Amino acid sequence: MSQTSKVKFEINGAVARIILDRPEKLNALDPEMLSALEHSIDHAEESREIRVIILESTGQKAFCVGADIFAWTALSPLEMWSEWVRRGHRIFDRLERARQPVICAIQGFALGGGLEIALACDLRIAADSARFAMPEVKLATIPGWGGTSRLPKLIGSSRAKQMIFTGDQITAETAERWGLVNEVVPIGALRERVTTIAESVCANAPIAVQTAKQLIAEPGMAILESVASATNAFTEDAKEGLTSFREKRPPQFKGY
Repeated sequence: MSQTSKVKFEINGAVARIILDRPEKLNALDPEMLSALEHSIDHAEESREIRVIILESTGQKAFCVGADIFAWTALSPLEMWSEWVRRGHRIFDRLERARQPVICAIQGFALGGGLEIALACDLRIAADSARFAMPEVKLATIPGWGGTSRLPKLIGSSRAKQMIFTGDQITAETAERWGLVNEVVPIGALRERVTTIAESVCANAPIAVQTAKQLIAEPGMAILESVASATNAFTEDAKEGLTSFREKRPPQFKGY
């Protein structure tokens, strides 16, 4: 796995944490961080023990302010397309399609690519200090890592257009009201709340959670949903779920 001081990867039981750790640059993403992020996702998916991925960052000021402007402005047009935009799309798609649910903890600024990486996660929990924007038009460019597709799906095309056309910031309260984030909590409670949600997911049958995630990602797949439901019903975890219910005890799911 690729190592960098700018991205940390930690495992605590069934929870993996990917931590953007470049607070002096407001966790702006550079090529080294993109590589480390991709390797972290690969590492998490390779483990049968990991049931939830948490994406978070260090520092109070920002979750991530997007792409490091000094990194991408130094590229030629061809390099911009092949080495930056396409690469970012591939990595963010990997995050979105990760086998395990991904929970994003957001504090401070989530701007441009920083918001786009949050959009690729399954759940977004924001601190009351969080601020969100797609400010690319202010630099005479547009969202390049999935913002024009993921944001409208989440909050509707009209509100997405407002954010993208104006580039203006919205508050955590507005983001929650629009459906951009699942919950808003005091900044001091952010890590605890995200951990609590992760533990709640981890307590459930992992195969059921993971197949449910895939079905939600592909709506309208009624036949596949029926097959998946029937398949899950005959796993060892399903037997344990019924047995623990009858015995009135917490289930001990194994993931098979």
